[in-house]
Amino acid sequence: MATDELSSKLSRRLQIEEGAEDPVAVDVSGYQNGSEEKPSTANADSELGAKLIRREELNEGQGEHCQPSMKVFNPYTEFKEFSRNQIKDMERMFKTYDSGKDNYIDLMELKLMMEKLGAPQTHIGLKNMIKEVDEDLDNKLSFREFLLIFKKAAAGELAEDSGLSVLARLSEIDVSTEGVKGAKTFFEAKVQAINESSRFEAEIRQEQEAKKKQAEDQKQRRAAFKELQSAFK
Repeated sequence: MATDELSSKLSRRLQIEEGAEDPVAVDVSGYQNGSEEKPSTANADSELGAKLIRREELNEGQGEHCQPSMKVFNPYTEFKEFSRNQIKDMERMFKTYDSGKDNYIDLMELKLMMEKLGAPQTHIGLKNMIKEVDEDLDNKLSFREFLLIFKKAAAGELAEDSGLSVLARLSEIDVSTEGVKGAKTFFEAKVQAINESSRFEAEIRQEQEAKKKQAEDQKQRRAAFKELQSAFK
């Protein structure tokens, strides 16, 4: 393709030299100091120059890297006030009312939740409920923000007559745990932290044992079924 273009240019120049075709005037207003550089090339150089300046600023500590956050939310490590079972109960409740299945509870889903709990709220009341724990200001509740409701309730940070307090009270999830913050001295806090860690490990073992028992029961049922089948053959 490049060879055809070169051949066409040579043929055109030959026609101009023989007088068969008039030369076409070229607008050189965009060129300076006799430079043959095209405007598009100049723009590219300008963009490249800006990137180089930006990189130099970053190297000198003058600029800030703009990279998306890679932090992964882990409810079990961030909300140590609650046991795994409590968090699982909260997760089940959250998913129950997340009718859109987008991992958020919006205003209408919260409205339905409060109605189901027998404590309907006004439109303003619902907006205030979201606003109280809406850390990213997107006007809806993520699972982390949903957990904040129960964390605030357990810490006594919610007004008794507030919508969030009513939600936590009617959810049938027991959040009356002391946590490490309840320890009066450093030594007690250390003991409490060890106990929390032991409880966490014990809960994991219980879940693993329950799953193992369930798998064994299924295996026994399959064996019994096969034995029953063979009896009829």
